[in-house]
Amino acid sequence: MDREIIRYITNYSSPEDPLLEELYRQTHLRFVNPNMVSGHLQGKLLEMISRMISPDHILEIGTFTGYSAICLARGLKKNGKLITIEVNDELREFSTEYFRRAGISDSITLLNGRAQDIVPNLNVVFDLVYIDGDKREYSEYFNLIKNKVRKGGFIIADNVLWGGKTLSDASDDPQTRGIIEFNKMIREEKEFENVIIPVRDGIMVIRKL
Repeated sequence: MDREIIRYITNYSSPEDPLLEELYRQTHLRFVNPNMVSGHLQGKLLEMISRMISPDHILEIGTFTGYSAICLARGLKKNGKLITIEVNDELREFSTEYFRRAGISDSITLLNGRAQDIVPNLNVVFDLVYIDGDKREYSEYFNLIKNKVRKGGFIIADNVLWGGKTLSDASDDPQTRGIIEFNKMIREEKEFENVIIPVRDGIMVIRKL
């Protein structure tokens, strides 16, 4: 998206929460691949969607440093819960400290490990699922969670445009192939409807019919 348009959108959107601004800055200072953090506009969109749904139960696949988890958790109903899964346990201390400072520690359960090992053991029906893990595994994640989402519930998948690389089927890159295959699979799912929103790297919103 054009930088001037992004600047305009940012200027005319609600300002970034100072705690999230700090989290974003510290992520860029301290960790490899900081571009994986959601950031202001995407985070605010996730928060707005969560508040509109007002979910009892949210599942997030791919915590990273916790920005998106905080945004999503702010839309939970009273006594609602968010389960977030992160394969890298070295990020745990950082993200949980920001959960505490955001005042939502009691609402979030952080589980370390592979979603493929964790999700089958979750006996929860989710109102909202956010997928932002390994792009090669998106289709696996979807197949793991599609029967754990209530009818009328939502799944949000990040990075579905993948820097424009999804425009060509010719890529041999496994991350790109993973996103392309996921997008094609969702289009063929009869029990779901979806739309891609060109925010940042592409967000797909999926609704279970």
